[in-house]
This record gives sequence, C-alpha cells and structure tokens, in this order.
Amino acid sequence: MAGPYQQILALPGALAFSSAGLLARFPVAMVGISIVLMISGLGGSYGLAGSVSATFVVAVAIAAPQLARLVDRHGQARIMLPALAVSATGLLALVLAAALGAPSWTLFVSAAVAGVTAGSMGALVRARWTQVVRTPKELHRAYSLESALDELTFVLGPVTATALATGVTPWAGVATALVLLVLGGLAFLGQRSTEPPPAPATSTHGPSVMRSTAMVGLVVVFVFVGGIFGATDVTVVAFTAERGRPGAAGIMLGIFAAGSMFAGLLYGARVWTGPAWRRFVSGVVILAAGAALFLVVTNVVVMAAVMFVTGFAISPTIINGNTMVQHIVPRRRLTEGLTWLSTAINVGVSLGASSAGAVIDAAGSHGGFVVVAGSGAVAVVAGLAAVPALRARDRGDEAHLPTDTEPEEGP
Repeated sequence: MAGPYQQILALPGALAFSSAGLLARFPVAMVGISIVLMISGLGGSYGLAGSVSATFVVAVAIAAPQLARLVDRHGQARIMLPALAVSATGLLALVLAAALGAPSWTLFVSAAVAGVTAGSMGALVRARWTQVVRTPKELHRAYSLESALDELTFVLGPVTATALATGVTPWAGVATALVLLVLGGLAFLGQRSTEPPPAPATSTHGPSVMRSTAMVGLVVVFVFVGGIFGATDVTVVAFTAERGRPGAAGIMLGIFAAGSMFAGLLYGARVWTGPAWRRFVSGVVILAAGAALFLVVTNVVVMAAVMFVTGFAISPTIINGNTMVQHIVPRRRLTEGLTWLSTAINVGVSLGASSAGAVIDAAGSHGGFVVVAGSGAVAVVAGLAAVPALRARDRGDEAHLPTDTEPEEGP
C-alpha cells in the first residue's frame, strides 16, 4: 500500500509542503479541547470554557471561505502570512488572559481574533497538490493521503492536548498549538515553488462559488456529516462516564479517527472507476448506516467495534466530496471551494455537539446517539436530493485535474 504514496511524495516539493502542512494543521485538532481544558483547569466554568471554544470554531467557519477567496486572488503567502501572525497573536492573548485571570470578555475577543484569521490549512495543502501532480490518479492518491493525515491529527491531537493540560499546566495545550501553528505555517508558506499562482482579479471577483446548486448540495450534506462527528464526540464522553469509564472516551474517539485514517490510505491505494458523485452518495449512506448502529451499543467494547467500522466510511466520503469540488469549480476558485467543505463540517460539528449536549441532559447518552443517527439520516436525504445537480457536474469516471476554463454557472 505504501508504494503509491511514495510515488506521489517523490514529486518535486511534495514531501516538503505536505509535511509542513501536516504540522501547520495539527493545531486544528488541539485548539478546541485545549481551550476547554485551559479555562476549566484555571478555575473557569465548563460553560464559559465551552462558549469560548465555540467562539473560536464559529469564527473559523465564518471567515475561512472569505480568506480563501483572497488566497485565490492574491496567493497563499501574501494573504496567509499576515493572517498567521494575527491568529498567533490571538492565541497568545488567549493564553495570557486565561493565565492572568482577565475578564471573560477578553477570552471571547482573543478567541474570535484567532479564529477569524486561522483559515483552512487543509484546503491550502490540497490546492498545492493540483500544481504538482501529473495525472488524475495521482491527484486521487494525494487527496487520500491528506485525508488520512487529517485523521492522524484527530487521533493524536486530543490525546496530546489532554496530556499537556493535565500533566504540565492547563495552558500548555493552547501554547503548544500556537507554536505548531507558527512553525508549521512559516515552513509551509515559505515554499514558493509549489504555491498556486494568483488568479487574475477579474476571475475571482464576483459571486461566491456557492451560487452553484451542486456546491450548495455538497455543503448541506457536509453540515450533517459534521453533525455526526460533533454529536458523537459529546455522546461518547457521556456514554463512557455513565458506565464508570470516563477515561475511555479519548480512546474511543481515537479508534473512530484511526478507522477513518486506515480507510483513507486503503481507498487511495486503489484506482476507482465509476462516477464520483455515486461514490460520494454511497459513502454518505454507509456512514449513516454506521451512525445508526450506535443506537444498539450497550458497552464500551461494542462501542469500540462500532466506532472503528463506522470510521471506515469517513475518509472515502470526504475524499469523494473534495473530488466533486474539482468538478464543480474552476482551478482559480479551488481554494474557496475546498474551504467551504471544511467550513460546513465545522458548522455541523458545533451544531451536532450543542444539540446532543442538550438532549443528553434530558435523556442521557442514548438520546445523544439518537442525534447522531438523526444527523446521518438527514445527510442521506440531503445527498439524495443533491444527486441531480452532482450528476450534472460529474464529467467522467475518474477524478480530473481542474482547469481554468470550467464553468461556474448552472447546477
């Protein structure tokens, strides 16, 4: 399985920018839980901690697509180097405010500043792959690799954040995320040879890529896919606590991400035929079926098995979603299109976590699993509703390399 990935990583500049991109986006999996652990560990309430963490996530979701449009227009380094500096300053201010016991409003402002300028490093990395690969097959493998690396960060990130916050000092997780963001961001953005060229201003002005019915359909599906993730996170914590195994929550979530990581690597090692829209919708259906299995979980061992199996549907679904973006938007708007998918997932995670939390308070962890299964069911309905628009924009049996001449109008 390693051979195909060795081939694409041997392409000029690929290993360097992919490695730096992994380091730069590692904080994504750390910041949310690190903020909660920092504020609660320093004497703040869980309600305050959760609200500040949600502020960061929402700020990222709102601002990332707008930053992506600027990146497509002016280039990655020109936009993201200043944004990186502001985001790092916001995280530093958040650490200082929490450690010094500053008023609560300073925590919210700092988190908002850090989130608004964070952008989507994953989208930047994927956009670079379109510059270095030579065939659609290589691009498929590249996206599969990046999806697996995303899951790796979600296996290791929360564990690292928890160990630092509980074993060193409450603010160590956020501080470490800050250091990784700066080092990884500078290493990634400093590599100019693989940076996509800026698009002419006339081609990036105008309406968002969200004027496409197909993009709207993809984003709606990804919101509810994110809902599965967010509701699962909260419900697993409640489920393991109810059974006297609170420490198992992190292990369960790690198993979930590990299943997705292995699936991404396996999926990318094979060349798939057939329409991408069909593979995408099939993945959504399989993921929803796995989410429904949570309703019959009775103990931690069964939960581990369900999470690993369900996790296998995550990466292929996300990979095919990214492939469909290439079919829908032209190269000059690719970063914006890819960022909308990560934004949709982040919005869904927030909605799923908050909804599941409210239901769990009233009905226990089983109620939370109902939210997980419900999110999956709605994702399937949204996916089926989007089929006509997605099918109309799917131009072949294999993933393709986006061009600058593809239309943005129509479904």
